[in-house]
Amino acid sequence: MLGVKSTCKDRWRQVLAEADRIDDKHLLTLEAAISTHQTNEMQAKRLQLVLPRGLHKTYTAEQQTWLMDVAGFTKLVRERQKV
Repeated sequence: MLGVKSTCKDRWRQVLAEADRIDDKHLLTLEAAISTHQTNEMQAKRLQLVLPRGLHKTYTAEQQTWLMDVAGFTKLVRERQKV
């Protein structure tokens, strides 16, 4: 499941409701520097944040280890389609 929001704020929770039967969800956004508190909540809810690689530098080093870029998401989808 891939949700898309140009900005997240608290709207990222909408993705959880829109795909409540799907365990692992992905959210593509163009929002820079989301708070650590919010990304920790996303992780706890199994919502993977997907960002263009250039935005990763706006996040803390700890957050960056968890972020996924668009190429990584595309690779994941291709791998899952092979199965």
